[in-house]
Amino acid sequence: MKNIENIAQYPPQIRRDIVRMVHDVQSGHPGGSLGTVEFFTALFFDLLEVDPKNFKIKGTGEDVFILSNGHITPVYYSTLARRGYFEVKELATFRRLGSRLQGHPSVHDGLPGIRIASGSLGQGLSVALGVAQGKKLNKDPHLVYTLHGDGELQEGQIWEAVLYAGAKGVDNLIATVDYNNAQIDGKVDDVLSLGNLKAKFEAFNWTVVDIKEGNNLEAVIEGLRKAKTLTGKGKPVAVLLHTLMGYGVDFMQGDYRWHGKPLNDEQLAKALEQLPETLQDY
Repeated sequence: MKNIENIAQYPPQIRRDIVRMVHDVQSGHPGGSLGTVEFFTALFFDLLEVDPKNFKIKGTGEDVFILSNGHITPVYYSTLARRGYFEVKELATFRRLGSRLQGHPSVHDGLPGIRIASGSLGQGLSVALGVAQGKKLNKDPHLVYTLHGDGELQEGQIWEAVLYAGAKGVDNLIATVDYNNAQIDGKVDDVLSLGNLKAKFEAFNWTVVDIKEGNNLEAVIEGLRKAKTLTGKGKPVAVLLHTLMGYGVDFMQGDYRWHGKPLNDEQLAKALEQLPETLQDY
């Protein structure tokens, strides 16, 4: 597997960034951010064909990523910074007045890596469909990737987009669902069960890739690479990424209450003890 040893240094450091950023301003969403670190690492350090130093808002001639569940900006910003889109030291401005690193992604101040303001759940897949079809019209062979929370799939607009993508054969699109069975009000199965999600996507004419170990970096890289090979075959691709909310910090794992709760000083110290500084803190 290409550069797995080098890539493996990023998840612990990104998790350190996440808990520190949220703690420092006592605001943010650490749970889903911690759970999707392997996905963001695999996507940005292995899969995406991008040039961070020459970011173009239109995304022509490169792959495009759309974060639909926009509240998990801690993992997004850390990944972008560590990938070279902007300086790592800017992470210290997270959620502060005048910062480019707002609680939800914002295009107002031109932060490299951010193409849409997201976080109003359910909208990201529709945006991604427009980008994907634009690439087809422009004969751009690159792909469009999205990420969604599983609770987000309770939004009706998602299923309009799923229906459209399957019916129109938008096969340059890979949509990933963070399938952690946790949302702000409790377990997804208790709030509004999604039922057999794989069967639902397949019924809408999608190809589905199931990544059972969503917090295993090698498994995520392998699964996303497989998804990429399935594009261009007449169907959009859905990836069901089974993760654990709060992964990497033992007292946060699997607990939906960490969806949007900051760590206190004692909790931060305990979390950092479990997360080695593999690169350098901001």
